[in-house]
This record gives sequence, C-alpha cells and structure tokens, in this order.
Amino acid sequence: MASLKSLWYTLSNYSRNLSPPLPKSRTKALTLSLLIGSFYLSYFFFFASISDSRPALTAATFASRLLSLSSIASTFTTFPVSSSSSSYTVQSNKGSRERKTHFSSCNIFDGKWVLDKRSRLLYKPGSCPYVDNAFNCYENGRSDSSYFQLRWRPHGCNIPRFNGLKMLEILREKRVVFVGDSLNRNMWESLVCALRNSLADKSRVFEVSGRREFKTQGFYSFRFKDYNCSIDFIKSPFLVQEWKIVDKAGTRRETLRLDLIQDSSINYLDADIIIFNTGHWWTHQKTYKGSNYFQEGDRVYNRLEVAEAYTRALKTWAKWVDSNVNSTKTRVFFRGYSASHFRGGQWNSGGNCDGETEPIRNDSFLGPYPWMMNVLESVMSGMKTPVSYLNITRMTGYRKDGHPSIFRQPEVRRSRRIIQDCSHWCLPGVPDSWNELLYVSLLMSDSK
Repeated sequence: MASLKSLWYTLSNYSRNLSPPLPKSRTKALTLSLLIGSFYLSYFFFFASISDSRPALTAATFASRLLSLSSIASTFTTFPVSSSSSSYTVQSNKGSRERKTHFSSCNIFDGKWVLDKRSRLLYKPGSCPYVDNAFNCYENGRSDSSYFQLRWRPHGCNIPRFNGLKMLEILREKRVVFVGDSLNRNMWESLVCALRNSLADKSRVFEVSGRREFKTQGFYSFRFKDYNCSIDFIKSPFLVQEWKIVDKAGTRRETLRLDLIQDSSINYLDADIIIFNTGHWWTHQKTYKGSNYFQEGDRVYNRLEVAEAYTRALKTWAKWVDSNVNSTKTRVFFRGYSASHFRGGQWNSGGNCDGETEPIRNDSFLGPYPWMMNVLESVMSGMKTPVSYLNITRMTGYRKDGHPSIFRQPEVRRSRRIIQDCSHWCLPGVPDSWNELLYVSLLMSDSK
C-alpha cells in the first residue's frame, strides 16, 4: 500500500506541472507514454510481489522511468506553458543532437554581459554595407574586439540565439517599422545587417528608399525579396510634431507641438510591427530648458518643465496608438531609454568616453534609473492597446565600452577636438543584443 501511495504521489505531482490544453503532438506523446506505462504497471505489481527490494523503492524506480519516457517525448514539441507566462521551449539542431532552452517567468532584461568569443556573430565587423559610417567603429580604426563579443545573459534562464532565417520566416509578408530617433536607427541598422547576413544570396536584399530619401523625408527602407517583408526606419525623434511659428516680431521660431502626433504617422499605419522610441532629444538644451519651445494649440509656454512636456507628449502618442492602431493586426513595441556614458561634460561640452574597453561590473557604479522611463511606464499602464516594453535601460547602463567615442570618424578625418559620441553604439555591438531580445519576444508570441 505504501508503494502505491508513493507511485500515486509522484505521478500526480507530475500531472499538476502540465498546463492544459496540450497541443495534439504533445497529447499523442503523453498518451503513448501512459500506454507503455500501463504495461510497466502490470509488470511492477508482479515484480513487487516476488522481489526482495523494498516496494517504495520499486515504485520510485518505476515512476522515474515513466517520467523520463514522458520527458523524451516532450523534446519534440514547442509550446507555451500558459498564456500569461513567459515560459517557452525552443529547439535547435546541432548535428544530430537536440537541445532545449527554457525560460519560465523570466525577466529577459535583467542579467549580465558575458564574453562570448566562440559563438558566431550576427554579422562580422566591416561586413555590412548598411552600417552608418558614424557607427562603423571597426572600419574607423577601433582595434579592440570585446565590444562586439559581449553577449547578454539574463539571470535565471537561457534565451535562444538569434536565428536570422527563422526571424525572416516570422516576418514573412510583414512590414516592420522603427519609429524614433537615431538610437532606433542604430537598432534598425543592426537588424537589417543581421537578417542580411543570414542569406546565402545577399543580392536578395535591396533598398526601397535610400540615403537621399532619408535626408529629405526621414524615411529609409529595405526589402527582403524572397520573404516579401520590409524593415523600415522613420525619423521621429520626439514622436510628436516639430513645428514652426512666426512670433510678434515676425521671426520664425521652432516649437514642439505636444498635442499632435508627428505627421509621418500616416506612413506606418499599415505596419505589422512597430518599434517606437523617444528619449535623447529630450535632454538637449532647448528642450531641457523648456523656455518658449513647447506648444499646445496656439499657446507657446513661456516655461514648461521638460518632465511635464515629456509626459504630455507620451500621452498624445498613447492616445494616437489607442485610436488608430488595430491591435489584432499590429504588434506595438516601445524600446526604453539607452544609457549614455559621457565623462567630464556632455556631448557639446567636452564629454568623452574614449579608451573604455570594459563594461561596468559593479552595479553600484550604474547611473540612476532615468525619470523618463518612470513616465513611460506610467503612461503605458493606462493604455488599452497592448505594448511590449523592450526595457533595455539597465543592460545598456553597463556598457560604457560600447560607444563610438572618437571612432565615429576615420582617423584621417579626425580632428584633435572631435566631439565624441558616447550615446550611440558601435555596430556590431550592443544593439545586436536588443534585436536578440526582440527575436525572443516574437518567438514567444508566435508560439501562442
């Protein structure tokens, strides 16, 4: 009787760990294991009656074999454990071996950077013709390599490595649009290069609109012909509308309309995936001072604190998304604030970051959580449209080594008083990990 209780306890514990409904493939595998198990059960009672072994030990042995059989069956399926969980099982083939990577209720944005020299890069330094010159640190003479060999590893779980061909399958017949400032352009270029590198025939990627259109219209697009998908970038550094007025003296002045979404929004209403961001332009001098710059309706505020202006702008964005985006068709992401690492000043006052070759290892040296992210999180919590939050703020806080610094220009063009770039990122580099996390997020939603 004790042996039967032990067997029942083990099997019932196992059954409680399964979250119905199971897919058909999983159900068939489990049914097969239970049929075989029933044979073992008959054998168990006979064996237990004549064996000198303790019945409880025999029961435990049987149960472990049955669970092992079931776990073998489970390696051939990919499924979400529950609709509210971030648990996912992914397969990857390496030769004839099957490997499973699990992450369950895991915050993929909480982790650490680890040096990974053995893994294949998403694209090799200097190999992608679409990297902007200002981000191409390798071609501009940067000689160290750890800035593109560090990989993000979340605490408590593993994430699948970026698979460009699988991502292209997810994006087949879709349009992806990055909307925001030049940090989103950083991420967009990284994704285009990573997807291009996965193709055997690189000529199957072509520019729909190139640098000329970008300079005049703020629009840049690449199409992957065999997948009929496009990866676009639309410049919108504030998300709301930059404006011009004529003051009482007849002088034209720039303002920022906090109550109007930027008019380029008409160009991405049909997108299947939109990745928004805004942040760095809110730290520039004219926005941060907030004097005679922010406007609502006909009113230009003599003084409005930047935090209040940012809040109003994000509420305008949120209202537009809720009113115009069809969430059954379009997936909305918002990428969080990317950390800067100027020392000794800001970008326009002698700030620098050259010579940094290692990330921050001690959390006590990280900067405070940006106030803008608290505002963003508050605004998103009140939206009716689901928004996936790519909270890369903390992971970028460690990476003081990843910026172009003086390598935003080749040495032959570099002056002694060069303005260093400690805001954007070298490519390949940090934004590649952002796209790995985007890939993970899409895998999870695609599996449901």
